[in-house]
Amino acid sequence: MAKYLLLKHYRGAPASVNDVPMDRWTPEEISAHMQYMQDFADRLEKTGEFVDGQALAPEGAWVRYDGEGRPPVTDGPFAETKDLIAGWMIIDVDGYDRAVELAGELSAAPGAGGKPIHEWLEVRPFLSAPPTVTE
Repeated sequence: MAKYLLLKHYRGAPASVNDVPMDRWTPEEISAHMQYMQDFADRLEKTGEFVDGQALAPEGAWVRYDGEGRPPVTDGPFAETKDLIAGWMIIDVDGYDRAVELAGELSAAPGAGGKPIHEWLEVRPFLSAPPTVTE
């Protein structure tokens, strides 16, 4: 089994087919989208392929260490950034082909007008054990 992160980009990915921003969806369209996501996760939970997932708020900040005894440096929030991740899901599947298959299905979540979004999802494998260094 291999773990993959499926990233849902609200902004920053190539435009989806049904490219209507979520802030212009009706409450019913948002509910239908969220229900699709939940049903998808529930189905993968039954097959043992679902690990975790969450929707993310648009607010956030960059934070970094600024030296011993100094407070962390922050910059943001970046709600207007060109890249905004709307949510993520971790799956544990047999391999890359299955991860791509599931990402394709997740891409069909409904959006405006109840039509599939056909959004692009980023599929990223978890880093496996670090390579062994031999001398």
